[in-house]
Amino acid sequence: MKIALDPYMLRALPLDEMVRTVAELGYEYIELSPRDDFMPFFRHPRADDARVTELKRALRTHGVQLSSVLPLYKWSSPDETERQTAVRYWKRMIEITADLECPLMNSEFNGRPERAAESEAAFWRSLEELLPLFEREGIALNLEAHPDDFCEENTPAVDLVRAINKPWVNYLYCAPHTFHLSGAEPTADTAAMMAYAGDKLQHVHIADSFNHKGSSGLRYILNPPGTPARIHQHLDIGQGEVDWDTFFGTLRELNFDGVATSCVFAWEERARESSAFMLNRIRKELAA
Repeated sequence: MKIALDPYMLRALPLDEMVRTVAELGYEYIELSPRDDFMPFFRHPRADDARVTELKRALRTHGVQLSSVLPLYKWSSPDETERQTAVRYWKRMIEITADLECPLMNSEFNGRPERAAESEAAFWRSLEELLPLFEREGIALNLEAHPDDFCEENTPAVDLVRAINKPWVNYLYCAPHTFHLSGAEPTADTAAMMAYAGDKLQHVHIADSFNHKGSSGLRYILNPPGTPARIHQHLDIGQGEVDWDTFFGTLRELNFDGVATSCVFAWEERARESSAFMLNRIRKELAA
Protein backbone atom coordinates (compact mmCIF):
# COMPACT_ATOMS: atom_id res chain seq x y z
CA MET A 1 0.00 0.00 0.00
CA LYS A 2 1.14 3.54 -0.78
CA ILE A 3 0.32 6.41 1.57
CA ALA A 4 0.48 9.63 -0.43
CA LEU A 5 -0.04 13.33 0.14
CA ASP A 6 -2.03 15.54 -2.18
CA PRO A 7 0.14 18.67 -1.84
CA TYR A 8 -2.54 21.12 -2.95
CA MET A 9 -2.09 23.19 0.22
CA LEU A 10 1.61 23.47 -0.69
CA ARG A 11 1.03 24.44 -4.32
CA ALA A 12 2.46 27.96 -3.88
CA LEU A 13 5.89 26.48 -3.14
CA PRO A 14 8.35 25.98 -6.02
CA LEU A 15 8.43 22.37 -7.18
CA ASP A 16 11.67 21.44 -5.42
CA GLU A 17 10.58 23.05 -2.15
CA MET A 18 7.19 21.36 -2.34
CA VAL A 19 8.79 17.94 -2.80
CA ARG A 20 11.33 18.63 -0.03
CA THR A 21 8.52 19.64 2.35
CA VAL A 22 6.57 16.46 1.60
CA ALA A 23 9.70 14.40 2.34
CA GLU A 24 10.33 16.28 5.59
CA LEU A 25 6.78 15.51 6.67
CA GLY A 26 7.55 11.80 6.30
CA TYR A 27 5.61 10.92 3.17
CA GLU A 28 7.16 8.62 0.59
CA TYR A 29 4.59 9.35 -2.12
CA ILE A 30 2.96 12.37 -3.73
CA GLU A 31 -0.33 12.44 -5.58
CA LEU A 32 0.32 15.30 -7.97
CA SER A 33 -2.79 17.49 -8.13
CA PRO A 34 -3.47 20.66 -10.12
CA ARG A 35 -1.06 23.57 -9.73
CA ASP A 36 -0.87 26.55 -12.05
CA ASP A 37 2.76 26.09 -13.11
CA PHE A 38 2.37 22.44 -14.08
CA MET A 39 -1.20 21.19 -14.51
CA PRO A 40 -3.90 23.84 -13.98
CA PHE A 41 -7.56 23.07 -13.36
CA PHE A 42 -9.45 22.60 -16.64
CA ARG A 43 -6.72 24.15 -18.80
CA HIS A 44 -3.90 22.83 -20.96
CA PRO A 45 -0.89 21.49 -18.99
CA ARG A 46 1.86 24.07 -18.53
CA ALA A 47 4.70 21.61 -17.95
CA ASP A 48 7.33 21.48 -20.68
CA ASP A 49 10.29 19.10 -20.87
CA ALA A 50 12.36 21.32 -18.59
CA ARG A 51 9.70 21.44 -15.89
CA VAL A 52 9.15 17.69 -16.07
CA THR A 53 12.91 17.23 -15.66
CA GLU A 54 12.85 19.65 -12.70
CA LEU A 55 10.16 17.60 -10.95
CA LYS A 56 11.90 14.29 -11.64
CA ARG A 57 15.15 15.72 -10.24
CA ALA A 58 13.37 16.95 -7.10
CA LEU A 59 11.76 13.55 -6.56
CA ARG A 60 15.14 11.80 -6.86
CA THR A 61 16.90 14.33 -4.65
CA HIS A 62 14.42 14.10 -1.81
CA GLY A 63 13.62 10.40 -2.06
CA VAL A 64 9.93 10.75 -2.89
CA GLN A 65 7.92 9.00 -5.62
CA LEU A 66 4.74 9.84 -7.48
CA SER A 67 1.92 7.50 -6.55
CA SER A 68 -0.44 9.10 -9.05
CA VAL A 69 -1.23 12.16 -11.13
CA LEU A 70 -4.66 13.80 -10.76
CA PRO A 71 -5.75 16.02 -13.68
CA LEU A 72 -9.22 17.57 -13.88
CA TYR A 73 -10.69 18.24 -17.32
CA LYS A 74 -14.22 18.57 -18.72
CA TRP A 75 -14.05 15.31 -20.66
CA SER A 76 -17.73 14.54 -19.99
CA SER A 77 -19.04 17.92 -21.04
CA PRO A 78 -22.23 17.76 -23.11
CA ASP A 79 -20.75 20.63 -25.11
CA GLU A 80 -18.79 18.84 -27.84
CA THR A 81 -16.23 21.60 -28.36
CA GLU A 82 -15.50 21.64 -24.62
CA ARG A 83 -15.23 17.86 -24.58
CA GLN A 84 -12.80 17.76 -27.50
CA THR A 85 -10.69 20.43 -25.83
CA ALA A 86 -10.56 18.35 -22.64
CA VAL A 87 -9.46 15.28 -24.60
CA ARG A 88 -6.55 17.26 -26.07
CA TYR A 89 -5.54 18.30 -22.57
CA TRP A 90 -5.81 14.69 -21.40
CA LYS A 91 -3.58 13.48 -24.23
CA ARG A 92 -0.84 15.90 -23.28
CA MET A 93 -1.14 15.03 -19.58
CA ILE A 94 -0.91 11.31 -20.32
CA GLU A 95 2.28 12.05 -22.23
CA ILE A 96 3.68 14.04 -19.30
CA THR A 97 2.71 11.30 -16.83
CA ALA A 98 4.56 8.75 -18.96
CA ASP A 99 7.62 11.04 -19.00
CA LEU A 100 7.39 11.22 -15.21
CA GLU A 101 7.39 7.39 -15.13
CA CYS A 102 4.25 7.42 -13.01
CA PRO A 103 2.07 4.31 -13.44
CA LEU A 104 -1.27 5.77 -12.34
CA MET A 105 -3.64 8.64 -13.06
CA ASN A 106 -6.90 9.38 -11.29
CA SER A 107 -9.70 11.80 -11.94
CA GLU A 108 -13.40 12.60 -11.65
CA PHE A 109 -16.30 11.82 -13.97
CA ASN A 110 -17.12 15.51 -14.47
CA GLY A 111 -20.15 16.42 -16.64
CA ARG A 112 -23.43 17.86 -15.41
CA PRO A 113 -25.94 16.09 -13.13
CA GLU A 114 -28.90 17.86 -14.77
CA ARG A 115 -27.71 16.54 -18.15
CA ALA A 116 -26.55 13.14 -16.93
CA ALA A 117 -27.41 11.09 -20.04
CA GLU A 118 -25.71 13.55 -22.39
CA SER A 119 -22.70 13.77 -20.09
CA GLU A 120 -22.34 10.01 -19.87
CA ALA A 121 -22.45 9.77 -23.66
CA ALA A 122 -19.67 12.38 -23.83
CA PHE A 123 -17.69 10.42 -21.22
CA TRP A 124 -17.82 7.27 -23.36
CA ARG A 125 -16.75 9.20 -26.46
CA SER A 126 -13.75 10.52 -24.57
CA LEU A 127 -12.85 7.07 -23.31
CA GLU A 128 -12.91 5.70 -26.85
CA GLU A 129 -10.13 8.14 -27.70
CA LEU A 130 -8.15 7.94 -24.47
CA LEU A 131 -8.22 4.31 -23.33
CA PRO A 132 -5.83 3.19 -26.12
CA LEU A 133 -3.36 5.86 -24.98
CA PHE A 134 -3.51 4.73 -21.36
CA GLU A 135 -2.99 1.16 -22.50
CA ARG A 136 -0.10 2.04 -24.82
CA GLU A 137 1.71 3.94 -22.05
CA GLY A 138 0.99 1.32 -19.38
CA ILE A 139 -0.79 3.85 -17.15
CA ALA A 140 -3.69 2.72 -14.96
CA LEU A 141 -6.72 4.91 -14.23
CA ASN A 142 -8.76 5.29 -11.04
CA LEU A 143 -12.06 7.19 -11.15
CA GLU A 144 -14.11 8.83 -8.41
CA ALA A 145 -17.64 10.14 -8.15
CA HIS A 146 -17.67 13.82 -7.21
CA PRO A 147 -20.49 16.08 -6.01
CA ASP A 148 -22.01 17.90 -8.99
CA ASP A 149 -20.67 15.40 -11.55
CA PHE A 150 -23.04 13.50 -13.84
CA CYS A 151 -22.39 10.50 -11.57
CA GLU A 152 -22.37 11.45 -7.89
CA GLU A 153 -23.28 8.26 -6.02
CA ASN A 154 -21.26 5.21 -5.07
CA THR A 155 -23.24 2.33 -6.58
CA PRO A 156 -23.76 3.80 -10.07
CA ALA A 157 -20.14 5.02 -10.05
CA VAL A 158 -18.82 1.54 -9.29
CA ASP A 159 -21.11 0.07 -11.94
CA LEU A 160 -19.83 2.60 -14.46
CA VAL A 161 -16.21 1.74 -13.67
CA ARG A 162 -16.98 -1.96 -14.07
CA ALA A 163 -18.69 -1.26 -17.39
CA ILE A 164 -15.41 0.10 -18.77
CA ASN A 165 -14.30 -3.52 -18.46
CA LYS A 166 -10.57 -2.92 -18.13
CA PRO A 167 -8.63 -4.51 -15.26
CA TRP A 168 -6.48 -1.38 -15.00
CA VAL A 169 -9.46 0.99 -14.63
CA ASN A 170 -10.60 0.99 -11.02
CA TYR A 171 -12.58 2.90 -8.39
CA LEU A 172 -11.53 5.62 -5.99
CA TYR A 173 -13.61 6.05 -2.82
CA CYS A 174 -13.35 9.62 -1.60
CA ALA A 175 -14.16 9.73 2.13
CA PRO A 176 -15.04 13.44 2.25
CA HIS A 177 -17.68 12.73 -0.42
CA THR A 178 -19.26 10.01 1.73
CA PHE A 179 -22.51 11.83 2.40
CA HIS A 180 -23.01 12.58 -1.29
CA LEU A 181 -22.03 9.06 -2.33
CA SER A 182 -24.87 7.66 -0.24
CA GLY A 183 -27.52 9.56 -2.20
CA ALA A 184 -30.68 10.74 -0.48
CA GLU A 185 -30.24 8.55 2.61
CA PRO A 186 -29.86 10.68 5.78
CA THR A 187 -26.92 8.53 6.90
CA ALA A 188 -24.16 6.76 5.02
CA ASP A 189 -23.37 3.03 5.16
CA THR A 190 -19.66 3.38 4.50
CA ALA A 191 -18.92 -0.32 4.88
CA ALA A 192 -21.60 -1.33 2.37
CA MET A 193 -20.45 1.25 -0.18
CA MET A 194 -16.82 0.22 0.03
CA ALA A 195 -17.70 -3.47 0.01
CA TYR A 196 -19.81 -2.92 -3.13
CA ALA A 197 -16.68 -1.69 -4.90
CA GLY A 198 -14.87 -4.84 -3.77
CA ASP A 199 -11.84 -5.66 -5.87
CA LYS A 200 -12.34 -2.46 -7.87
CA LEU A 201 -11.53 -0.37 -4.80
CA GLN A 202 -7.91 0.50 -5.50
CA HIS A 203 -7.67 4.07 -4.23
CA VAL A 204 -9.02 6.11 -1.31
CA HIS A 205 -8.94 9.82 -0.58
CA ILE A 206 -8.80 10.53 3.13
CA ALA A 207 -10.23 13.68 4.71
CA ASP A 208 -13.21 14.39 6.95
CA SER A 209 -16.51 16.11 6.19
CA PHE A 210 -19.79 16.96 7.85
CA ASN A 211 -23.05 15.28 6.90
CA HIS A 212 -24.79 18.08 5.01
CA LYS A 213 -28.07 16.12 5.31
CA GLY A 214 -27.95 16.19 9.12
CA SER A 215 -30.38 18.06 11.37
CA SER A 216 -33.24 17.58 8.90
CA GLY A 217 -31.15 19.11 6.15
CA LEU A 218 -30.33 22.18 8.24
CA ARG A 219 -26.69 21.39 8.98
CA TYR A 220 -26.02 24.09 6.42
CA ILE A 221 -28.49 26.73 5.30
CA LEU A 222 -28.00 27.65 1.64
CA ASN A 223 -29.66 30.57 -0.03
CA PRO A 224 -31.69 30.94 -2.10
CA PRO A 225 -33.82 28.04 -0.82
CA GLY A 226 -33.77 25.07 -3.18
CA THR A 227 -30.38 25.90 -4.67
CA PRO A 228 -28.81 22.83 -6.32
CA ALA A 229 -25.36 23.77 -4.96
CA ARG A 230 -23.39 20.93 -3.37
CA ILE A 231 -21.33 21.33 -0.22
CA HIS A 232 -18.63 19.26 1.47
CA GLN A 233 -15.29 19.76 3.18
CA HIS A 234 -11.80 18.22 3.22
CA LEU A 235 -10.97 18.41 6.94
CA ASP A 236 -8.53 16.66 9.25
CA ILE A 237 -9.73 13.27 10.49
CA GLY A 238 -11.93 13.82 13.54
CA GLN A 239 -13.14 17.28 12.58
CA GLY A 240 -16.22 16.03 10.72
CA GLU A 241 -18.69 13.16 10.81
CA VAL A 242 -17.19 10.41 8.62
CA ASP A 243 -17.25 7.11 10.54
CA TRP A 244 -13.52 6.45 10.64
CA ASP A 245 -13.71 3.24 12.67
CA THR A 246 -15.88 1.77 9.92
CA PHE A 247 -13.82 3.30 7.09
CA PHE A 248 -10.47 1.96 8.27
CA GLY A 249 -11.98 -1.26 9.56
CA THR A 250 -13.46 -1.98 6.13
CA LEU A 251 -10.15 -1.25 4.42
CA ARG A 252 -8.51 -3.79 6.72
CA GLU A 253 -11.26 -6.35 6.06
CA LEU A 254 -10.84 -5.87 2.30
CA ASN A 255 -7.06 -6.23 2.60
CA PHE A 256 -6.75 -2.91 0.82
CA ASP A 257 -3.43 -2.61 -0.99
CA GLY A 258 -3.87 0.42 -3.24
CA VAL A 259 -3.16 4.12 -2.81
CA ALA A 260 -4.34 5.99 0.30
CA THR A 261 -4.06 9.73 -0.24
CA SER A 262 -4.33 12.37 2.45
CA CYS A 263 -6.26 15.20 0.79
CA VAL A 264 -7.04 17.88 3.34
CA PHE A 265 -7.62 21.31 1.76
CA ALA A 266 -9.17 23.28 4.60
CA TRP A 267 -6.13 24.49 6.52
CA GLU A 268 -3.58 26.20 4.28
CA GLU A 269 -2.41 28.27 7.26
CA ARG A 270 -1.37 25.03 8.99
CA ALA A 271 -0.67 22.84 5.98
CA ARG A 272 2.40 21.18 7.50
CA GLU A 273 0.77 20.40 10.84
CA SER A 274 -2.35 19.06 9.15
CA SER A 275 -0.38 16.88 6.72
CA ALA A 276 1.82 15.46 9.49
CA PHE A 277 -1.22 14.67 11.63
CA MET A 278 -2.93 12.89 8.75
CA LEU A 279 0.10 10.73 7.98
CA ASN A 280 0.44 9.63 11.59
CA ARG A 281 -3.23 8.74 11.84
CA ILE A 282 -3.33 6.85 8.54
CA ARG A 283 -0.19 4.90 9.42
CA LYS A 284 -1.62 4.01 12.81
CA GLU A 285 -4.88 2.78 11.31
CA LEU A 286 -3.39 0.83 8.39
CA ALA A 287 -0.15 -0.38 9.94
CA ALA A 288 -1.36 -3.98 9.94
